[in-house]
Amino acid sequence: MQLFKNNKQVFSILKEIPFRLEKEIQNIFESNLQTLTNWKFIKSEFTIKANRIDTLAYDSENNSFVIIEYKRDRHFSVVDQGVSYLNLMLEYKADFIVEYNESQNEAIKRADIDWSQSKVVFVSPAFTDFQKQASNFKDLPIELWEIKQYENDIILINPIKKSTAAPNIKEVKSEHNSVISKVTKEVTVYTEELYLLGKNDSVIELYESYKQAILNLSSELEVHPKKWYIAFKTKTNVIDIKVQANSLKMWINLKRGQLDDSKNIMKDVSLKGHNGNGDYEITVKNTENLEYIMSLVKQAL
Repeated sequence: MQLFKNNKQVFSILKEIPFRLEKEIQNIFESNLQTLTNWKFIKSEFTIKANRIDTLAYDSENNSFVIIEYKRDRHFSVVDQGVSYLNLMLEYKADFIVEYNESQNEAIKRADIDWSQSKVVFVSPAFTDFQKQASNFKDLPIELWEIKQYENDIILINPIKKSTAAPNIKEVKSEHNSVISKVTKEVTVYTEELYLLGKNDSVIELYESYKQAILNLSSELEVHPKKWYIAFKTKTNVIDIKVQANSLKMWINLKRGQLDDSKNIMKDVSLKGHNGNGDYEITVKNTENLEYIMSLVKQAL
């Protein structure tokens, strides 16, 4: 990807500035972790059983740990190293909890963590086609994020999306690879396909109608399937959707009193337990109020 500077309608190419050290990438990422990801920073250079993890983070939305590794060159195996770190986490859960409690001055327990949502993120200026293909499995909790720096203090970060036709690693892995078997058994990567599996055509069509309408609100909106819902988010969640047997349950991510709902169709769930983000909930079985609901969703952008 090329970036250009616009000077009075005259474009000039921004020059890429290579990272000299992996530590440069790590410093940039850790210093801006909250802004980039909304994850909590837990520990830099976290060592466990002679293995050093570059950055340990915590995803509060999923109640899960995230391991981040930085690479300046391309000569490494994303699958082998990623699965190895996930296996390490699942074997030594107590060590990760202790590190969290000490860094955050909190007291969480093993049961508070959703270990099934654990993942590894590799951050590098570039990945080979082989690395991208090797990690392109919908049920493999390994993500690749490209980072580049340019003149004029420009930083570009691009999470590489898995293809819509990505296979399941369980279908192609060796039956003798016990480490991958253990990790894929304990860790779940949620997808739209998984949520829509077994649903009838009418509710799938309903979801697709609302999905398209939501994505049309902003080019920055992306779909992020989570454990309890499908999130539509920019930097943070804007609206969450739970696909039910014959309807959609949706939550708009605004606090009580922040939503202008003249038709009063949203339910205030600020004092009621619910899975989605925000204090406003609605269940829909048709597209009758779709345009009006989109006007409400737009308020959360």
